[in-house]
Amino acid sequence: MNVERMPNHAASGEVVVSGIAVGKTFADGTVIALDNTTFEIKRGSFVSLVGPSGCGKSTLLRLISGLITPTSGQISVHDTPVTGPRRDISMMFQKATLLEWRTSLENVLLPTEIAGTPTKADKNRALDLLKLVGLGDFAFSFPAQLSGGMQQRVALARLLQTGADILLLDEPFGALDEFTRERLNTELMRIVAEVGATTIFVTHNISEAIFLADQVFVMTSRPGRVAKIVDVDLERPRPLSIQTSPEFNRLVEDVRVTLGAV
Repeated sequence: MNVERMPNHAASGEVVVSGIAVGKTFADGTVIALDNTTFEIKRGSFVSLVGPSGCGKSTLLRLISGLITPTSGQISVHDTPVTGPRRDISMMFQKATLLEWRTSLENVLLPTEIAGTPTKADKNRALDLLKLVGLGDFAFSFPAQLSGGMQQRVALARLLQTGADILLLDEPFGALDEFTRERLNTELMRIVAEVGATTIFVTHNISEAIFLADQVFVMTSRPGRVAKIVDVDLERPRPLSIQTSPEFNRLVEDVRVTLGAV
């Protein structure tokens, strides 16, 4: 598949996630979610997936995670075909899905507990991650004592606790109010830059997609394909005010026009 591209200055280096002619059908083949989807994602880059509802954004994320398998084509991570869940990939969803009877610290430690008995070093790392997401003072609070935005911060710390170098986020802030969402987007950019993770982020919001990303994959209506890859050549760190700049609005228009044409 030939993908239309804008000049790329942000993403360069080793390819860590790739898809070749990936297809996925459901309902005994009657629903084609993805068709002939080909892409490459470079180490340390931040990629946003944007497109109409039902275009296969979340399906593509689950395929990369290994939670489901392609009907056709192949997805590879670090040059190895994805055949199931991997320790170097971690995923975060729209809902925080915290265990109500566990404190913030205990929720962050959950991936470590699943893998074995947490060590003192694991607990110290979890505490450091809570500080990283701005919740150092809420390590022993329960979810009911936290706002929705704070719960998502705990979920983000839990994501990082896995140690995965590829982070998949499926509209993690979609249910939050706009002010909280903007603050968390700024925090997410800072945290991802600090840990150096490769990040793939699903959103319906064009401005959010561009604000966060090095590249925006614009997807077609179902059956989903990557119609265009828009490179976001904007300085980092990015203040919220960058969204009023002519360069930012030009990128918004590029994505909007592509979505209107697919």
